[in-house]
Order: sequence, then C-alpha cells, then structure tokens
Amino acid sequence: MQDMEPADIVGDYREYIFIYQDGSRRKVLVTDIEVAYPDGRLIVSRTDPAGIITQVNQSFVDMSGYAEQELLGRPHHILRHPDMPPAAFKDLWDTVQRGEKWHGYVKNLRKDGGYYWVMATVIPNIRGGRICGYTSVRRKPARRKVEECMRLYPTLF
Repeated sequence: MQDMEPADIVGDYREYIFIYQDGSRRKVLVTDIEVAYPDGRLIVSRTDPAGIITQVNQSFVDMSGYAEQELLGRPHHILRHPDMPPAAFKDLWDTVQRGEKWHGYVKNLRKDGGYYWVMATVIPNIRGGRICGYTSVRRKPARRKVEECMRLYPTLF
C-alpha cells in the first residue's frame, strides 16, 4: 500500500508505520486537525469480502480527502487512524464475517493527515447464502459519544 506523502499533509504531523493484518505496511502522517462531520450527510461505501473498496459516494470522497479513483480498488483500511484500537476492527470483522450487522464509533484518517469521527454501521451483503461484500453507512456521531471514545480507546491498546 502506498505511503502518505508529506506534500498532501496540512499542518505539523507525526509519522506512524502501520502493519496491517494482511502483512502490508504503510507510513501514515497524522495531524491534530479535526474536520467536523457535516449535518445531514451520509458516507456510504461498498467493499468486496476482503475489504477492497468497490463503490463510494460523494460524501465519502469529500470527507476522506481522496479522489474517487484513489479509493476504488484500495483496502478500506486506507482510512485507519492510529488512535483506533485494533480490537475495534477485530470486533467489526468477527461480527460481519458471521453475517451480522456491526455498529461503532470510528476515528478516520484523511488524506491530508486530519481526521473525522463517524458512527458507522457495516452490513454484510449476502447473496445465495454467501457474503459477497459489505456496505458501510456512516453518519454524524453524537459529540458526547465521541468524547467517551476519546477516553476509552487509548485504554484498549
């Protein structure tokens, strides 16, 4: 997976190296700049069973800071923020691979190094009794819930 580029980052940043579950590595550059989730918008994406992005809506493009062509065909974990505990994504995958719906609060990483919080729902797409992909719908989270997550998530590493 392609490393983040300093030229894309707005503001001072910290550098992290992610090693993903599939063994791939990526350098991510993170700022402390939060982008507020806009009222009345839903972020929607679809992935294949391996989590590769197959479809995004304009709200996803706008909030992520990536162009649509930069997202399609890439792993959804391109948005993983280093403040997110791995246990959250383990729970997500364990749940959806059982064919069940998952809900949770997620801090996503933008292309410019900033971040945004979402209330995410991930739904398995089942055809002929088999999971053929996933649909994720994100909405604006309650600020009180975000603040709870900001206190809880650092304790889960």
